[in-house]
Amino acid sequence: MLFKLHPRLAEDCYYLGDFPLSALLLSKDARYPWYILVPKQADISEAFQLSPLNQQQLQYESLQLSERLNKAYQADKMNISALGNMVPQLHLHHIVRYSTDPAWPNTVWGHSKALKYTQEKLEKRVKKTHHLLNDTDFTSIAVTT
Repeated sequence: MLFKLHPRLAEDCYYLGDFPLSALLLSKDARYPWYILVPKQADISEAFQLSPLNQQQLQYESLQLSERLNKAYQADKMNISALGNMVPQLHLHHIVRYSTDPAWPNTVWGHSKALKYTQEKLEKRVKKTHHLLNDTDFTSIAVTT
């Protein structure tokens, strides 16, 4: 069976490109720099279902992404989570948090309605993301709205 992005992730996110194991998505909620890694493997809902090598690769990609986001956005805290209650496909949220953000110190889920990106803000966020990952194994793609 081939990898296919869950419809909810496809609807709620922009697809930015790929790491060796995972697709990188950007949440359409512009209130936060909010990224999601999705291992490109079919029928995986838990990290332990990945091979040991792919478990290590996912950890590496997640840590590489979170370190670069933390530095680029000068985060007060990086929230990394794999809930999967609404979307069973394995995916890891990486959310840059600030003590001044609308949901702080609580979770961002269900706090308030998502704020859509303007075209200008989306282009700026995507460009910044591609720049901060330019010396990694990340392969970027053009984002269309």
